[in-house]
Amino acid sequence: MGSFEATTTATDAAAATAAAITIPIIDIGPFLAGNETATPAIAAALRAACSNQGFLQVVGHSVPAALQTRFLSAVAAFFALPLRDKAALDQSRSACYRGYERLGGQKLDELDAEATTDQKEGFSVRPERALGRFLAGPNQWPPEGVLPGFREVYMEYFWAVHELSKAMFQLMALSLGLEKTYFDAFAADPDGICLCRAHHYPPTPPDVLGRTRGVGAHTDFGALTLLLQDSVGGLEVLHKRTGTWHAVPPVEGAYVCNIGDLMQRWTNDRYQSTMHRVISPLSNMDRYSCAFFNDGALDVVIEALPGCVEEGESPVYAPLRVEEHIVERYVQSYGAGGTLIGKAVE
Repeated sequence: MGSFEATTTATDAAAATAAAITIPIIDIGPFLAGNETATPAIAAALRAACSNQGFLQVVGHSVPAALQTRFLSAVAAFFALPLRDKAALDQSRSACYRGYERLGGQKLDELDAEATTDQKEGFSVRPERALGRFLAGPNQWPPEGVLPGFREVYMEYFWAVHELSKAMFQLMALSLGLEKTYFDAFAADPDGICLCRAHHYPPTPPDVLGRTRGVGAHTDFGALTLLLQDSVGGLEVLHKRTGTWHAVPPVEGAYVCNIGDLMQRWTNDRYQSTMHRVISPLSNMDRYSCAFFNDGALDVVIEALPGCVEEGESPVYAPLRVEEHIVERYVQSYGAGGTLIGKAVE
């Protein structure tokens, strides 16, 4: 076999592999129903997804479809408000960075230093807290007279997805051969910094590459993400072995679930966070989504989990406090978009 033929065959094989990549869809309904017979297979499917690509879609979950619909409608209504009403809730007015995020306020692209800022606007909510620790504090809300019922449906949705995230952490524990409750305190900590951030991606003109960056290529900061996306599409993941990008087709009612950098550290690279991006709509349709990040409490120390370090080997990463990691990533990503994020509120 000549070298050209060998190269062509290898290229064709890589292309075939890339074309065959799919994001697994996992039904967690039996686990939530307490079916102990079905649970091991669900945990095994999660382990395969996290070990391979780090992305999956979850169906059979506990968040009602009607609540998802009401929430996305409320989000669309918020982003349709006049800019002056949204700007009144700008995160620059919040000591804990809650509220409205302007178009281009963040730049997450980790692969292209010349990338444009992210072409999305957002609205961020966390649990209500007293001011003090990094990201702790009160939320900002539009006045009831401006957007009736918005706060109520947003928080109803927040706590529903928070419950789902706790269940996913239990499955994560089982997938790693740990007790189901191993992550319970981390996932349910009432002083945690869970974030529920809604996004709006307006249609934008294509850049020189024929596409636009709704969100640049990045890995998520924390431990576990649950994303609700509408039917427009645009989310893409980077396949590690082939270096090719692949769409995550919207599945009605499903949650796209992916692990973040903290879980990669926790599992000593057994589970690796995956680069992903959002390509803005190139039609006249707006895209809406909402990402829920359960990153635990600031004082939790992330170090290699039991069973994730081979005998005779050392952990890949040194122990790291959640706060140290989150502060660094927030300062970097928002600073790249020209948004100043302080390291703490004194």
